[in-house]
Amino acid sequence: MHDTATIRIRALSALIVIASLVFIGKLFFIQVIHGGDYREQASRQYISPVSNIFDRGNIFFTKKDGQTLSAATLKTGFTVAINPTLLEDPQGAFAHLVSIIPDIDSDAFFLKAGKKNDPYEEIARRVPKDKAQAVESLDIQGVSIHEEKWRFYPGETLAAHVLGFVGYDGDRQVGQYGLERYYDYTLRRDEKDAEINLFAEVFANIRNSFLYQGGAQAGDIVLTIEPDVAAFLGRQVEDIRETWNAESAGAIIMDPMTGAVIAMESSPTFNPNSFSDVADYSVFSNPLVESVFEMGSIVKPLTVAAGLDAGAIVPTDTYYDPGFVEVSGARIENFDGKGRGRVPLQEILNQSLNTGAVHVEQKLGKERFRSYFRALGLQEETGIDLPNEASGLAENLESSRDVEYATASFGQGFAVTPISIARALSALGNGGVLVTPYVVSRIDFKEALSRDMTHNPSLYPRVYKKETSETITRMLVTVVDKALVGGTVKLEHYSVAAKTGTAQIARRDGKGYYEDRYLHSFFGYFPAYAPRFLVFLYIENPRGVRFASETLTHPFMDTVKFLIHYYGIPPDR
Repeated sequence: MHDTATIRIRALSALIVIASLVFIGKLFFIQVIHGGDYREQASRQYISPVSNIFDRGNIFFTKKDGQTLSAATLKTGFTVAINPTLLEDPQGAFAHLVSIIPDIDSDAFFLKAGKKNDPYEEIARRVPKDKAQAVESLDIQGVSIHEEKWRFYPGETLAAHVLGFVGYDGDRQVGQYGLERYYDYTLRRDEKDAEINLFAEVFANIRNSFLYQGGAQAGDIVLTIEPDVAAFLGRQVEDIRETWNAESAGAIIMDPMTGAVIAMESSPTFNPNSFSDVADYSVFSNPLVESVFEMGSIVKPLTVAAGLDAGAIVPTDTYYDPGFVEVSGARIENFDGKGRGRVPLQEILNQSLNTGAVHVEQKLGKERFRSYFRALGLQEETGIDLPNEASGLAENLESSRDVEYATASFGQGFAVTPISIARALSALGNGGVLVTPYVVSRIDFKEALSRDMTHNPSLYPRVYKKETSETITRMLVTVVDKALVGGTVKLEHYSVAAKTGTAQIARRDGKGYYEDRYLHSFFGYFPAYAPRFLVFLYIENPRGVRFASETLTHPFMDTVKFLIHYYGIPPDR
């Protein structure tokens, strides 16, 4: 009996201790871990008529030295409001207010002041602190001041398509387009987010991972985007479009070894601080991720690499070029319709010969050709961390018709996104692996823990042998050194591998191609045998010029020179 009572007393004591620990833990959770959150909420209830002041996580660019720079943040100001039920002298109030805030609209003010049953009407927003204090000092009955916050993009148009913006969905502000949308659950600051704490998650296993079902732990995101490089590229893209009176232009700079996107710019663009001023909402879409194009001759190196990798050809091979080839009753010609006779395979790339690309494809055979292009991911999404990514339109590569494979060998008949082709082309220079592009390198959670978002290159799938990568790189370096604009743009002390592309644009009615509309593209990587950067450029429907070598060679080389200088890249030859 005595033993039973003792056990009960001990059990009751244990329960009391456990309950006390739970209570203390709850107090610690409220007062220490989320004390700041609750104090801020109490303050908001006092100063604002709305339930919460807008709050959202930050986005940061990453400078070349590792320092971060604000890409998206919050700006603080004040809202001036009136209570028409308490406003005794609307005329006098307006006179005083407009002397401090001149842009208050008279008609709108008196219309709102006349709503005698309405206790709250806003008359000015985003008022600077000094003016808000001046209004407060007036001490006008029926006039109130409330703190407000809004999304602000210091770089204005810089990386606008990557960042996106925040807009209203009903009465709630959410990410729309770009990273603001893709990482909305990480960046948003809902009240419910305070209920789950990363500290508790880690030590009490409340959730199974950082990113839990139904939402993400609140945090800031850090980008791979380098702001100075992106600013340079943005100017380049804008200049390209304006120079050639083109419909659009775009560019990507990425690390071909890892998939990290250093810059991604397109034109026309927009300022996310004033997105509501845009007349055509289609400008918000990111064409580098969401639009597909037939890329033309920049595909030829992928075809040649496949032939080399499979052993269907060797670099010393030659072939006979009559200027055209007939496949399934279709006549496929070189860009100038001229034959070259017997030529080495290098000339396929030097002179961009369609007949040569078809020759390699036929040596491979349809099945092997298709398997390589499938392995390059040209029919699927890349997995980049941006919304609305489009898949390639490559149904032609599933056809039984020989002509579909022949045209695909030189980049016509199938369409892919710029980011997809940039990924595929990276495999030429990085040793033959297929990277996954990404723009977020790290998430910094509210409780000072971080999650590394970079990718492990060793886990990437292999498409080509390393030897194939080295061989095709040598061939592309020869293109720059000897063939591109007659070898006049060669860099004496730097090896650059590159290729141009010119593709006819398909008619919107599906009936063949326009005779006078082209897509120009250009890609290259350097230093060629251990590449730091891959640069991709495109321009849609430039006026008065036919070939990409005329429109994009110099912008590409200017970009290469900028990157060499900016990063202090040492010579490699």
